[in-house]
Amino acid sequence: MEKKPLYITDTILRDAHQSQAATRMRIEDMLPALEQLDQVGYWSLECWGGATFDSCMRFLNEDPWERLRILKKHMPNTKLQMLLRGQNLLGYKHYADDVVDAFVKKSIENGIDVIRIFDALNDPRNLEKAVKSCKEYGGICETAISYTVSPVHNEEYFVNLAKQLENMGADVICIKDMANLLLPYDAFSLVKKLKENVKVPIHLHTHNTTGTGDMTYLMACQAGVDIVDCALSPFANGTSNPSTEALVATLGGTERDTGLDLTQLSSIAAHFRTVADQMKADGILDPKVLNVDTKTLIYQVPGGMLSNLISQLKQAGAENKYYDVLAEVPRVREDFGYPPLVTPTSQIVGTQAVMNILSGERYKMVPKESKALLRGEYGRLPGKVNEDVRRKAIGNDAIITCRPADMLQPELPKYVAEMKEKGIGKSAEDVLSYALFPQVAEKFFAVRDGKVQTKTDENTVRELIVEDCSI
Repeated sequence: MEKKPLYITDTILRDAHQSQAATRMRIEDMLPALEQLDQVGYWSLECWGGATFDSCMRFLNEDPWERLRILKKHMPNTKLQMLLRGQNLLGYKHYADDVVDAFVKKSIENGIDVIRIFDALNDPRNLEKAVKSCKEYGGICETAISYTVSPVHNEEYFVNLAKQLENMGADVICIKDMANLLLPYDAFSLVKKLKENVKVPIHLHTHNTTGTGDMTYLMACQAGVDIVDCALSPFANGTSNPSTEALVATLGGTERDTGLDLTQLSSIAAHFRTVADQMKADGILDPKVLNVDTKTLIYQVPGGMLSNLISQLKQAGAENKYYDVLAEVPRVREDFGYPPLVTPTSQIVGTQAVMNILSGERYKMVPKESKALLRGEYGRLPGKVNEDVRRKAIGNDAIITCRPADMLQPELPKYVAEMKEKGIGKSAEDVLSYALFPQVAEKFFAVRDGKVQTKTDENTVRELIVEDCSI
């Protein structure tokens, strides 16, 4: 049989610690292993984006742009990859096109090679600007399908979406299975169909939340998947991605042999084991995240979203309502037109489910984020919305049918003016940090520039960071 090596993206520098340790790995934890990582021969190293940008400034007092430059300096031979939420960039709302364009440009200038671009609703219109900018500035554009299971999400839906993304300019298409819902035989079938219908490489991303990730990868390998996401073993499995070493060993000597050296990987893993052990000792890495949780298959709730629901119920003194809320999540999701549960829709659906149960009446309380979702501010919902619920939530408000970002005016001049008035920031990158997280960035600049003493607020929006582990 013809040899076709499987390529591996390692997530040890981003998704692995985001999924298990609330994105708390510092650059000094990474530095001792960077030169070795650069010699492995990975297809790419995922090291930036997702929740790392926010977490760097908010909790670690690190400049995320400086982190990226350091990573590039020490790993010049390996493609560096980031995760970008389309028009949401790395935040929780849509940004104007000028902000998206500038952010993509600066990301590539500072060292990013591959940008994985996704949208929580799989609305291609929300990917257009980021894709165009990525191509314009010489990045490798990897568009992602947010995988989920519902009456409207089937193989035909995903294949048609992949064709649209390829026509839009995707260099690679990723199946982004953030909740580990893609079961092994379904993975085989979906990968096979995609390989038959699109010409670009297929990259599969899953977690091991439900314990099926390794089997899913093996079946996808048999169907011809080109690249998969794995994590070095100290931060692998559970809510993280399947283990790099385990897959490398499994495929050794076969037609899909990765070509990676198990001894070399084991040496690098030894360093990250000391990092993981320290995080456990500090209470940052809770061993519970290493467990298999099959509830995800029943309720389709990603691991990070479960943590957030528990936190909300604890604050309300209503932990006994946990299973009522879990049962309510699929009902809210159906009412809202079956959005995939990934940031930010997972927070919106989860919070609405909590409010429905705690208030004793469904949709008695509707947060502004739920209203925005039902109004179309986040994009086109995949399925049919419950119109009674929509009317109860937003009354007779008009539904947005255009690309939501078309309603936004350019924003960069406003941010530049604000920063000038406040006397903060030193660079174009600082303007982008401020555009995405104004309050967090302003506090960070004050610490970085020596205007105030270092102070880390561990509690502020901790739930958002934990919740973001689901991606």
